[in-house]
Amino acid sequence: MEPIRTLFAIRSAKPSEVVLPEGLRSRYDGNLSFLPAPEQRPYCIANFVSTLDGIVSFNIPGQSEGAQISKSNEEDRFIMGLLRASADAVLVGSGTLQAVGPKGTWLPESVYPAAKDLYRKYRTEALRKPEYPLVVIVTGTGGLDLASAVFHTPRTRVLILTTEQGKWRLSQSGSGALASVEVKALSNAEKDISPSAILTLLKRDAGVELLLHEAGPTLFGEFLAGGFMDELFLTVAPQIAGRIAGHTRPGLVANVEFSPATAPWWKLLSTKSAVDYLFLRYQIGNQHG
Repeated sequence: MEPIRTLFAIRSAKPSEVVLPEGLRSRYDGNLSFLPAPEQRPYCIANFVSTLDGIVSFNIPGQSEGAQISKSNEEDRFIMGLLRASADAVLVGSGTLQAVGPKGTWLPESVYPAAKDLYRKYRTEALRKPEYPLVVIVTGTGGLDLASAVFHTPRTRVLILTTEQGKWRLSQSGSGALASVEVKALSNAEKDISPSAILTLLKRDAGVELLLHEAGPTLFGEFLAGGFMDELFLTVAPQIAGRIAGHTRPGLVANVEFSPATAPWWKLLSTKSAVDYLFLRYQIGNQHG
């Protein structure tokens, strides 16, 4: 792994009581801390990788993951694993599950195995959290491949949030036989699952204080429009993907549009780099600029 170097960082007014173990702190070139969660919902952070021209997926069958954007950059994968290790839960959508494929697990070490022991020590000793974060999958229709590895990984808990129709479909597919999987219906509508309902349930029923949002641009846009996002970790990869009419290549946000008066503004907390990649950390600022 190439050295990650901090180019800019705002010094926290209230230093975190939790300090990264030395092996993680030296690789990340600093500590990592978060503000306390609001009373009614988890503190929400998102992690994306983007090209220089703002594309987060090539949208090509079999090549729609962030790995094609980042070129599986080792430093990006390390930071992704570190964020997973920090979170109480990792949120993904059914589209992300499909794009990643049946082997995806969303565990810290699955994306960066070299730091497996460091991630585990950080979670269990420094953060005093369970070995693995809760994996939360959002699906309106319930159309999930229950043979996927995430539903059969030892010591991993999975919570599927869906509609009544989706819950019935999952039951018909055998979800009840999966010991580590819980299915909850949040809506009677066919596809409507509100971010507010998701966050309320995660805070109230699962005790989630820090939520890592790894879902795609559509669900991220819904969370952002609802005013529920607190931080964004954005890796900028040194490539340009381009766009043509008739072939959608999504940016960071999809199916949500802001005006100049309502567009969310962000505050830059830190800038890190490794070779030609930038690793940016933002905190939501004034929602109206």
